[in-house]
Amino acid sequence: MRDGGGQTRPDNSLLARKERWRATLAGEPGAGHLFLVQYQPDALPRPLPWPTLQAERTAWAWGSYQRQRERAEWLRDDAIPHLNVYTGTEIFAEAFGCEVHRPSDDMPCAKPLVHTAAEAARVPIPRVEGSSLAMLFEIADELRARAPEATLKIVDLQSPMDTAGLIWNKTDFFAAMFEDPQAVKELAAKVAALVTSFLDLWFARYGRDFVAHYPDYYLPAGVTLSEDDIGAVSAATFDEFYRPELVAFSARYGGLGLHCCADAVHQWANFAALPGLRLLNLVQPEAVLRKAYPFFAERVVQYHSWQGDGPPWTYPASYPPGARVVIEAGASTRAEACELANRLGEACGREAR
Repeated sequence: MRDGGGQTRPDNSLLARKERWRATLAGEPGAGHLFLVQYQPDALPRPLPWPTLQAERTAWAWGSYQRQRERAEWLRDDAIPHLNVYTGTEIFAEAFGCEVHRPSDDMPCAKPLVHTAAEAARVPIPRVEGSSLAMLFEIADELRARAPEATLKIVDLQSPMDTAGLIWNKTDFFAAMFEDPQAVKELAAKVAALVTSFLDLWFARYGRDFVAHYPDYYLPAGVTLSEDDIGAVSAATFDEFYRPELVAFSARYGGLGLHCCADAVHQWANFAALPGLRLLNLVQPEAVLRKAYPFFAERVVQYHSWQGDGPPWTYPASYPPGARVVIEAGASTRAEACELANRLGEACGREAR
């Protein structure tokens, strides 16, 4: 498309943004880096994700979506405006019966429900309907009624094995991997059954594409999971306990995005071998991530907590050949945000903006 001065400008529509994500995630020839410019001077204070604050959570999500849409009109980055049904990590453990600690100044967290294999064996699989998860659909339904075509952000999704480690006291849980591995696998399978039921309902009701639970990247299909306990287990233990469920979720939903904030360099080869892995988010020190970029180059899109030194538009030149990276940069003014988008667009090989 062309602006008033006859200059060629890339399409800034929502469909064009989604297509750039799709092409980069698929590794298509010519698809390059993606970038998000963080400029939110009008961000609304977010209520805590408590069941008693359903109306406040819905109002916050709607107001945030309106502000994202307004920015997308003039800020030419790759952000996808979305309706955010946000939660903590506790939601599936709570559905299994875990008590939840809800501090007044932080996110909720689940308290362990079981300590032994015998107790784990007696835990039933809850139904989504009638459980604490049902409220999340109520929020999503209300938001979608206001904006039927809007993209939703998926709720916080831990891997089934990670959620099993919330339900089962963590120390006893890790010990049981050696003492009673079948009990661990059976509890994780129960979690997987619940998460699968939830996701099947979610995707049937709201469509297959979504913005990830963390960080804010777009997937045209698939599922995103957090895998944060694997730093404490060996590569062989990952292969036995964690890999099968990740492979199953990737196959069922058509791809996988992973977040990991564990010290887990010893699991990188396992990550790289996962079928359908679309995007990997590692939250680690700079020294570790400097090694991650060449290791995962040409294997998967990378969106890590450290992306480079110096001005953000110089980052692409520092990445290894074949790497596909999501770059995130912050701005303090509208003019700075526009300038960042212009420079990043040029650095990523796009037409003049």
